Amino acid sequence: MNPNELLRLVDSLHRDKNIDSELVFTAIESAMVTALRKLRGEEADVDVSIDRESGEMRASCDGEELDQAEVVGRIGAQTAKQVIIQKIKEAERDSQFDEWRDQVGQLVTGTVQRSDRGVTTVQMGNMEAILPRGEQISGETYHNGDRIRAVVYEVKTAGNRVKVILSRTKPQLVQRMFEQEIPEISEGVIEIKAISREPGHRSKVAVDSSDQRVDCVGACVGVRGNRIKNITSELAGERIDIVRWTDDPLGLIPSALQPAEVEQVLLCDMIGRAIVLVKDDQLSQAIGKFGQNVRLASKLVGWDIEIMTAGELEEQIDRAVGAFMELEGMTEDLAQALVEQGYLSYDDLSVIEPDALMEMGDMSEDQVDAIVDQAETRADEAERIAEEQKRLKKELAAAGVDAAAIERATSQIGKPAAEASATQQPPATPDAGASDAGPGDAAEE
Repeated sequence: MNPNELLRLVDSLHRDKNIDSELVFTAIESAMVTALRKLRGEEADVDVSIDRESGEMRASCDGEELDQAEVVGRIGAQTAKQVIIQKIKEAERDSQFDEWRDQVGQLVTGTVQRSDRGVTTVQMGNMEAILPRGEQISGETYHNGDRIRAVVYEVKTAGNRVKVILSRTKPQLVQRMFEQEIPEISEGVIEIKAISREPGHRSKVAVDSSDQRVDCVGACVGVRGNRIKNITSELAGERIDIVRWTDDPLGLIPSALQPAEVEQVLLCDMIGRAIVLVKDDQLSQAIGKFGQNVRLASKLVGWDIEIMTAGELEEQIDRAVGAFMELEGMTEDLAQALVEQGYLSYDDLSVIEPDALMEMGDMSEDQVDAIVDQAETRADEAERIAEEQKRLKKELAAAGVDAAAIERATSQIGKPAAEASATQQPPATPDAGASDAGPGDAAEE
């Protein structure tokens, strides 16, 4: 390979493969060093440099100067070519990796090439990317030739190949689509402050405006809802709630729980919990189907939100104070103080900071450790009982036992033996003669 051929090779790779010329020169130099060491031994002191302007190669091995023709001649043209090709592939891989690594989190558009066992291959220019099953919106199907939008989730190397992994489930997809559909966001007038998402079902997006004249919620929704409809359509009908952001959690939390109406928010700073009080007729709406509304609101605002009515809170407080008073070393004043800070269970108490409990109760380290140890033991026992109740409920339901009998049976788990035997009623199974006796007869048995 003479100097002119070498320069043409570098220029061709730079233009056709979009590889930086310096990377190509470095790859060829590295290839020649590798090839010479194979010839002279791995310990040989080899140096190869190429003049970027003339293409002239200078090489030395253990202090011996070699000219370009001699270098290629000694190595062998075929060997040199193979090593150079390998190094060029590595340079091409590194160039692609750097290019796509900068795209992580960005919105891209491609064409579906094929789907195999749930994994969809997407063509994006000269790069094939994959959309794994776990990064697809549930229920979506993709066909060859479909245009698809996703965010670049991960970029990694596999041998000489670059592997680009896409996602349609990440919150960044919602964010990038908002930036694309809503000019005020790309212009910096409206800012997305937080996003919580359950892909294909529902998202909550908190926005704020730097210009008081611009209604951030209205701008995101658009005239007749056209802007939000475009985004929802792209996300397989995913419902999107727009929330007006405020730094005050007392204002943000009720907004995040809309359309439910909130009566009061009680913040428990020590454990990051927000107790939200609602009326009875708002309870199911605040919690949402399968807990979705409160779950998304919690993620959006960064507080552990618990929804309850005022009556339920009063009952929980009474139960918590009574339960804490059962712990050796606990005082009534400390139990009340803990409840006021939002500690409502043994599980809560088991993770309290010892220093905080020492200060609240004016206690020694040993006294605090004893209380926390008791709380941990009781929390573990409560978890065991809950798991046992879940298992028994599943077994009885599979056997055809009615709901009332299941409730009676599972409620006995964890009770002292004498108490359980005094109240327990045998669950009525379809083949236990229950149809021959009324409810009163069953109770007497």
